[in-house]
Amino acid sequence: MKGCDRPLCEAYDVALLDLDGVVYIGRRPVPGAAESLTKARAAGQRLAFVTNNASRTPSAVAALLTEVGVPAEPGDVVTSAQAAARLLAERLPAGAPVLVVGGMGLRHALYAQGLRPVSSASERPLAVVQGYDPRLSYDLMAEGAKAVRDGALFVVSNGDLTIPVASGGQQPGNGALMEVIRAATGVDPIVAGKPHGPLHRESILRTGARRPLVVGDRLDTDIEGAHHGGADSLLVLTGVTDPLTALTAPPDRRPTYLAPDLTGLLVPHPPAARSGDRFECAGWTARWTGDTVELTGGGDPYDGLRALAAAAWSTKDPVSPEAVVDALKHLNLD
Repeated sequence: MKGCDRPLCEAYDVALLDLDGVVYIGRRPVPGAAESLTKARAAGQRLAFVTNNASRTPSAVAALLTEVGVPAEPGDVVTSAQAAARLLAERLPAGAPVLVVGGMGLRHALYAQGLRPVSSASERPLAVVQGYDPRLSYDLMAEGAKAVRDGALFVVSNGDLTIPVASGGQQPGNGALMEVIRAATGVDPIVAGKPHGPLHRESILRTGARRPLVVGDRLDTDIEGAHHGGADSLLVLTGVTDPLTALTAPPDRRPTYLAPDLTGLLVPHPPAARSGDRFECAGWTARWTGDTVELTGGGDPYDGLRALAAAAWSTKDPVSPEAVVDALKHLNLD
């Protein structure tokens, strides 16, 4: 945990924002997200919308963002399809055939990199690229598996096992879909999306960010990806991750900052300072008492969560839920 004496929108030049669970869920806006991003832009922070979802083109993503109250241009969007296409273009000759097991987002990204999308293993593709598409057919997955067995390079846009849905809960994501080809061929794919490096690299190349802040709702993609990219991160609790999951995260999935939602971009973040066995943050104190963390004090419950996180994350290994669950109840964050 870090502190920041300025609003994050002033301290970081570009916010690299995840979409599902952060700005919208499905086609429903996250409450307050549009207003927060408008204020962040007004403060001078540039926004880039970075998504592991390879099914939509940047134009389609920008249109959806505009629909939910966040005006955006295609150039503001960075997708795992673009990262996968760049990865392939750097490994294959210009014009090489690539079998696409996915939607139009992947096809457009390949065209932009000078590669030739195909749909059949009979066209002898040099690579297979697979990405999320809710209409993905068995026949196309079978073509992809055949090409991979014949020696084609296997690349996937991302490995998210689930994606959030507007009605609540989660449904299978691309990480679940890619298992079809992997199981059928025994070949492990190269993954372009978060938390792996290619998508973060693509984001930096496209934005020219000097001091980026990764903003997301998932520990295993957004926050771990920020660690891999050497960037600071803000975890918002509007999507997949809840406070208990955050507190019990392993070191490479612990965010730099915590906030309830995107209003966290607009405010300073008080530090959680250590004094002996005590971790203090804006009126709250957390400390280990045996095998559990005790939390005392009062004020903003998210400052209490920061103090509690500082204590939980003072260990190299993940803490058990039992170590923090009683202290967390004092914050009434449900």
